[in-house]
Amino acid sequence: MQNKGYKIIDFNKKADIYIINTCTVTNISDKKSRQIIRRAKQNNPNSIVIAVGCYAQVAKEKLEAIKEIDLVLGNNEKKDIDNYIEKYKGEHTYTHLEDVMMQKEFVDFGSTTHIDKTRAVIKIQDGCDRFCSYCIIPYARGRVRSRTIENTIEEIKMLAKKGIKEVVITGIHIASYGKDFKEKIELIDLLEQINKIDGIERIRLGSLEPTIITKEFLNRLTKLKKICHHFHLSLQSACNSTLERMNRKYTIEDFKNVVDLLRNTYKDVILTTDIIVGFPGETEEEFSITYNNLKQINFYKMHVFQYSRREGTKADKMLNQVSSQIKAQRSKKLIALSNENQKKYNSKMLGKIVDVLFEEEDKDAIKGHTQNYIIVKVKKENINEYHNQIKKVIITQIEEDELVGKLIM
Repeated sequence: MQNKGYKIIDFNKKADIYIINTCTVTNISDKKSRQIIRRAKQNNPNSIVIAVGCYAQVAKEKLEAIKEIDLVLGNNEKKDIDNYIEKYKGEHTYTHLEDVMMQKEFVDFGSTTHIDKTRAVIKIQDGCDRFCSYCIIPYARGRVRSRTIENTIEEIKMLAKKGIKEVVITGIHIASYGKDFKEKIELIDLLEQINKIDGIERIRLGSLEPTIITKEFLNRLTKLKKICHHFHLSLQSACNSTLERMNRKYTIEDFKNVVDLLRNTYKDVILTTDIIVGFPGETEEEFSITYNNLKQINFYKMHVFQYSRREGTKADKMLNQVSSQIKAQRSKKLIALSNENQKKYNSKMLGKIVDVLFEEEDKDAIKGHTQNYIIVKVKKENINEYHNQIKKVIITQIEEDELVGKLIM
């Protein structure tokens, strides 16, 4: 759009066109998308307001009924949004959504998904074939489509030349990377190629399905020195009966074996996860099993979500839906456990020397992440010298959930 003469401005300013990339992972995200759409039209009643993305993909009729929306586009149409805008200006009424389930190839937007301070987020695949009973995403994103290794490597090399030191490998379900290719290519094959790129010093993995972590996978992964020792394993529940209703493809025993493999392989590994509380039919006994297993696994941090009903999923029609009050109570209990785990781990870091990639200023300090993704602050000395550089730091104290240290000169 910039190449066609459009000027990009802050969303809260008066614009001629507003583009809202909608999310539909929960009811709350649906609601927020609708609120932002209405806010855009309030900024400028004469503007063109465009809804794109996942909520647009699965709820076209609902969005078309919102008077503030002028144009609705699905996920496959994002890359051609400039052309659809020009078409809308001519016809003044246009909605276009292809059947995302028919999409066979990865849609390349021509550039990195997102650059955040000193790291780049690289999307390597789209879609999901898992069909967990609570999740609407396969219907919004379609089947698994993987980006070619050649295309991915070309982009990362370009980013390395621009000074980016860390890449985060993401997608809807990166453990499925390559399954749509005719030749046998897997995630580890791509990671081995990225590890060879000069200038890239850290490779961080996005959310992983735990079943990808095998002895064979780790034998190859440990040879890649740039891999960060932080793994976000998508668990969702730590009770087998709940996992079965969720249509997850593993047991809690399988998951614990994965945790043991990782901790035996990387002594400084940090493990984080996602947990859903209040899934339909989750009894007090099932939640107690989840709580006790999570306490035993001892994650560094848990992202806790209250189950959100999604129309079009199997879980939406399940009996014994859990009340909002009970979900809130269970969520509060797990968040407290997560905070306790984080504090205990951080306290063990006092006096240790870590490598920190400095990213930003924070009041009187410079701030960055360790290789295993713990936030570290150092009192500001010379931000220009340390920004986007990896330096050794000795941890001297803890402030809230952040470690504070001193540079080792």
